[in-house]
Amino acid sequence: MAEKILIVDDEDGIRFSLRGILEDEEYEVQDAQNGEEGLQIFSSSPPDLVFLDIWLPGMDGLEVLDAMRKASPDIPVVMISGHGNIETAVSAIKKGAFDFIEKPLSLEKVVITAAKALEFSKLRQENIELRARIDTSQTRQLTGRTKSIELLRGQIERVAPTDAWVLITGDNGTGKEIVARMIHGHSRRADKPMVAVNCAAIPEELIESELFGHEKGAFTGAESASAGKFELADKGTLFLDEIGDMSLKTQAKILRILQEQRFERVGGRKTLDVDVRVIAATNKDLAEEIKQGTFREDLYYRLKVFPLVVPPLRERSEDIPLLIDEFVSSYAQEQGFKPLEFDRKAMAMLSAYPWPGNVRELKNFVERMLIMYAGTKVAAADLPPEFYGPEPVAHQASLFEPYNPKSDVLPSDLKAARALFEARFLEAKLAECGGNISKLAETVGMERSSLYRKLKAYNIQTSE
Repeated sequence: MAEKILIVDDEDGIRFSLRGILEDEEYEVQDAQNGEEGLQIFSSSPPDLVFLDIWLPGMDGLEVLDAMRKASPDIPVVMISGHGNIETAVSAIKKGAFDFIEKPLSLEKVVITAAKALEFSKLRQENIELRARIDTSQTRQLTGRTKSIELLRGQIERVAPTDAWVLITGDNGTGKEIVARMIHGHSRRADKPMVAVNCAAIPEELIESELFGHEKGAFTGAESASAGKFELADKGTLFLDEIGDMSLKTQAKILRILQEQRFERVGGRKTLDVDVRVIAATNKDLAEEIKQGTFREDLYYRLKVFPLVVPPLRERSEDIPLLIDEFVSSYAQEQGFKPLEFDRKAMAMLSAYPWPGNVRELKNFVERMLIMYAGTKVAAADLPPEFYGPEPVAHQASLFEPYNPKSDVLPSDLKAARALFEARFLEAKLAECGGNISKLAETVGMERSSLYRKLKAYNIQTSE
């Protein structure tokens, strides 16, 4: 099916020339001699591309561009400009036009520009569809059948297509960032960036530069200008994680920018305008923080347009078997592990466990079991001791506790025995190195990143 192009120009000769050259390229062409007529065609028979003159009788080209962008922002618009209005054409680009071409028209440039604009539109649509598929996968990560999760999914579906700001609260590890990415992925901004900022991880002296950017020479070490997170998130979504850990000084600056959507870089004088949707998250009770004087009340109500609460895993224990099955299947597929099955008693013990680290802790546990466990079916006796509850369970030598040759059974096979020795060897060496992972990596001859993953898999606690 031929792609449709709309030409809006009050000059008969321009419309005739453009129609001829574009139809020769086998495009389906419509034309209008003023803005009102062009908008009528645009609405009734949406084109794939628009060529729009800046100077038109009645509504001028910029007004028409604004109306088209509001109606269908994904349809590219190429402005047609005379020699005297290049500055206006540049202004149109800032308003969202794809490109502009000057009069007298180069028909070769018209054809090239049309092909580029249509290809760009096609790639953007493919990107949106890809993001939608990715986000569908992310939706599945919010696994569960409990009422609280069903309610949360419904709230996400309602708020995502809007531009409403969202405040997500919940314990650490519950999946607040997954919720934020689901909202962004199902929003009208899905083809724009989502920029995440961990407010607790940025030193106080650097957070302004990180959020607002800085100019060259603004401070020692600022050897070049740098855009901040707000600039990078323009037209997209800014995710402010751990917002409750931000200082009062930074909160005041954030509030002003959120209200005005305008700011200056550190060391700069130029005011920059941005259009960002803000999603904030915290594991703190902000109402209590306000009482204690550590969080601004006006910022709280500015962020809390649409509040969402992610329930802790202990309140939806019936979802634990579903989550375990999902994680086992995902890791088995991605990393080539053998599928692992938990017997009824083991699953009951896992479901009864409070999981203080929530879904993140459960996910890490499943990955660790897939790495460490030699068999394919996990019994209650194979679980680490923290799952036993008040009644002890006879169990074999475990990777998760010291081996006692007088009371423990030997590992079931050579692979498990090697893993058991390696885990205890690394734990002992880590203690000798004073908990310093870099020193341990040098001692045992491993890359630091590989060693860190192995320590995590063996559930060896580190101070880093």
